[in-house]
Amino acid sequence: MNRKTLVLPAVVGLLAPVLAACGGSGDGGSGGGAIAVGTTDRFAISKEVRAPFDPAYAYDAGSWNLLRQTVQTLMAMPRGDGDPEPEAAEKCGFTDTGNERFACTLRKGLTFADGSELTAADVKFSIERVRDMKIKNASGVAGLVSNVDTIETQGKRGVVFHLKTPDATFPYKLATPAAGIISEDHYAKKALRDGFAVDGSGPYTVKQETEGDRLVKAVFSKNPHYKGNFTPKSDKVELRFFDTDKGMGDALKKNDIDMMTRTMSPEQIKQYDRDTDKHIDLVEMPGLETRYLGFDTSAPSVKNKAVRQAMAQVIDRGQLTSQVYGPAADPLYSLVPATITGHTNAFFNKYGKPDPAKARTILAKAHINTPVKLTLHYTTDHYGAGTKKEFQLLQKQLNANGLFDVDIKGDPWNTFRAAELNGKYDVYGMGWFPDFPDADNFLAPFLAKDNFLHSPYTNSTINDELIPASRREADRLAAAKSVQKIQDIVADEVPVLPLWQGKQYVAARDDITGVEWALNSSSNLQLWELGRGVSG
Repeated sequence: MNRKTLVLPAVVGLLAPVLAACGGSGDGGSGGGAIAVGTTDRFAISKEVRAPFDPAYAYDAGSWNLLRQTVQTLMAMPRGDGDPEPEAAEKCGFTDTGNERFACTLRKGLTFADGSELTAADVKFSIERVRDMKIKNASGVAGLVSNVDTIETQGKRGVVFHLKTPDATFPYKLATPAAGIISEDHYAKKALRDGFAVDGSGPYTVKQETEGDRLVKAVFSKNPHYKGNFTPKSDKVELRFFDTDKGMGDALKKNDIDMMTRTMSPEQIKQYDRDTDKHIDLVEMPGLETRYLGFDTSAPSVKNKAVRQAMAQVIDRGQLTSQVYGPAADPLYSLVPATITGHTNAFFNKYGKPDPAKARTILAKAHINTPVKLTLHYTTDHYGAGTKKEFQLLQKQLNANGLFDVDIKGDPWNTFRAAELNGKYDVYGMGWFPDFPDADNFLAPFLAKDNFLHSPYTNSTINDELIPASRREADRLAAAKSVQKIQDIVADEVPVLPLWQGKQYVAARDDITGVEWALNSSSNLQLWELGRGVSG
């Protein structure tokens, strides 16, 4: 086993590889056939999820990973992160001092993959469609563009966004699939596009293979009409969807796939780290994935914040990460992860080490009868094999001192997510893969009025003062004061309870190049970076 690591410097956005790419030299090209990448992300068409890849609905890491290969955006994150750069645009920038007017000029000669012209009118149509789409059980993706007031087109190449309030993070939001550019020829203005089909102007086109209502393979082919910043290293890449991490790992060992990505189990990471197979490389990368407990703060069982505070006082994050995830995760004491500007250990500062006696006092002062009966809900097939073990340990920790009487229940992702959005769960476990690496994206999606959890929790100081204040600051270091105040409020009121922050791992055969760039810190899959070199 060859171990390779990417290090995260003090400033997010300056990622650099410690070692060179896996395998030998060579540009990959089309030699050796399609590169096959495995994932345990699963997609199925159901009554609850009819359009998993429509930009107006898709809002999870798995669906966005497919969209990022095929649907172009005005801006894009560069290799190694950093500030977003023009992608479908030739140039973009704020044209005022208040960060309320953002203008872009499209590249010349842009077309969709079918050869039809792509103009500023398509940009306007695409973003207004996401903002204005009225969908039952909406995923929350519209929140990324909800601050857009009007969109002005200037000829075929000019587009100007007029924002409702200042937002220095808007360029990052234009780099997400929520702002993906699509054609009115393929997407209706007021209805989702049912099924798995995707059409755009990105570096690849895609054809899907299905079994019944399930997606089993996505085949990406280089888009000959693409004009943008990225240079696909391979003519064809396949994304194969596995039911289990074991099945994915077996396929890698048998050379049926070339790389495995999310989600590898903690046991697999340990195994590949110890293994002596010189033809498989384990690559560790910085990650910003977080895991947390969410609450329906209107539900009788957790409406009193003392219950949520007592849970925060009892849960042992150190034990949770060490026993379930090992070196792949670190305890997290804030919604904002370490390495992001403005991070504080707000929960540790308030609660310190796990202390059942203090938790008992919190409940007693609030006149809460014990044990408090709760059911913790988790998804069985979305975040990897460690999730069930994680919730079994959470149950054990909470029940250990007679303060809580906790049951746990797992459901498939399609069922789980719809139930969570409909307020069926009082307490539930979720993961967050950021849309972009800024503190705003670890706070506003959870706390704003149009939050993606559909949480009833609201705090006027956060929404009316602190989030707007932080967004006014183009210098994100200057926004830290507001960000830190938000974290302190969250630690006191506990609408969300952060648990851990994860690292990222990819295992690949040693003739695959570009593996160290295959995922960025936000867990965005960048298949265009993968090529085929020489096995060593």
